Amino acid sequence: MIEVRYFAAARHAAGVACETRHESTVGEMRAAMVRDHPALERLLGHCALLVDGTRREDGHTLDQAVTADVLPPFAGG
Repeated sequence: MIEVRYFAAARHAAGVACETRHESTVGEMRAAMVRDHPALERLLGHCALLVDGTRREDGHTLDQAVTADVLPPFAGG
């Protein structure tokens, strides 16, 4: 079980600030997030997905993970 926290535009697209997920890999979790929150589909590919503070790719397993942060691109300086 992992707590997913959505930020900025990702929060708006998901319609929730956070949720608990049960998928086994980052790729499975991404697919499930789009299935459950269709508005994320156009945005999620541009987001950084940090698992316990480290950016992870789709094959990374989530068996020991605690949190995942979905961070859309931010502008500013």
